[in-house]
Amino acid sequence: MESHLETCIFVGYPKGTKGYYFYSPSDLKVFVSTNDKFLEKEYMNDFVPKSRIILNEMSGDTIPQEVVQQSPIVSSAPSQNRQPTIPRRSGRVSRQPERYIGLGELVENLSDDDDPYTYKEAMEDVDCRHWQKAMQSKIESMFNNKVWSIVYLHKGIKPIRCKWVYKRKRGMDGKVETFKAKLVAKGYTQKEGIDYEETFSLVVMLKSIRILLSIATSLDLEIWQMDIKTAFLNRSPDESICMMQPEGFIEKGQTERVCKLQKSIYGLKQASRSWNIRFDQAMKSFGFFQNLDEPSVYKRIKGDKLVFLILYVDDILLNRNDIGVLTSVKEWLAKQFDMKDLGEASYILGIQVIRDRKNRTTALSQASYIDKILSRFSMQDSKKGMLPFRHGIKLLRNKFLRMSMESNL
Repeated sequence: MESHLETCIFVGYPKGTKGYYFYSPSDLKVFVSTNDKFLEKEYMNDFVPKSRIILNEMSGDTIPQEVVQQSPIVSSAPSQNRQPTIPRRSGRVSRQPERYIGLGELVENLSDDDDPYTYKEAMEDVDCRHWQKAMQSKIESMFNNKVWSIVYLHKGIKPIRCKWVYKRKRGMDGKVETFKAKLVAKGYTQKEGIDYEETFSLVVMLKSIRILLSIATSLDLEIWQMDIKTAFLNRSPDESICMMQPEGFIEKGQTERVCKLQKSIYGLKQASRSWNIRFDQAMKSFGFFQNLDEPSVYKRIKGDKLVFLILYVDDILLNRNDIGVLTSVKEWLAKQFDMKDLGEASYILGIQVIRDRKNRTTALSQASYIDKILSRFSMQDSKKGMLPFRHGIKLLRNKFLRMSMESNL
């Protein structure tokens, strides 16, 4: 048989097999091949730049100088014994700059409230009793869910660290309703290819929530809210991961042991992805379908019975035109996961939902969040203003130009 040659474009390296990824312009396909010849030198030698430009560094006091053009550079004759150039993977080990060490922990500590950042601060806080109770509840939940087992650390394995994250959960009026303590792994210490592979996870867009609320308002649907407790504990990680024992709960006489994770926990690079896979499998088994444009939105239609479900990490919104079916969906969810029924939606992701079903209107407000930010920067007594336009301006489509001119005066 005659050999078949085709000019293709090198596009990358495949995982788990030898060879290279190539793109075929004629077939519009990407394929793997080990029988290849790279023509890198041919293209390099055929390229003749028109001119070479020398760019001079300029300062504020420097007078611009002329651009110097030199004679065109003519490439040398191609070599007769040309060897193909094979792209090689770099053996260099990338290291994180020292200035970035601890940056991940700093980001985790950012808060819009006066919550404690560390275990020590929590124990010295005026609400230390509430923090202790919250941590104990979390540890008991993890023990009941068999999140980890205490094992000796094998040589050559470096355990990842963990920390407590504290949050005062407030209501619409800004008052503290519950104290939450969450044990999270310091995922930024994980090593790709060792502790995790895939990390991509779906997160619903805020505009999608607004659209579904608009649909529910227009059709007068029920809007209910549910919270999934310990959502990330519902699926085991694919990798073997060891973690240091949580601060304040190190077992006596076992300080040298570590926690071998049997379930994913918050903070792991792959935790959110694992939870999404588990939730998606459960919803599809119950007859729900993902929205093609917004995969975090699920729907189920049976006759004139319509259900919309929105997932935002561990928060769920349910839109339904039938109370009986809505109740059955909530009961089914409660059997699959450890759920908390929050009733009719009134406070979603820090946004207050103000609904008037008689007039079929729904308003969203972040007044408490704005007040919290103002207090954080000592601006709670600042004078209020109408932004981005001053009070009294009417937004009329045919008077946009006049309005813009007036606002600039």
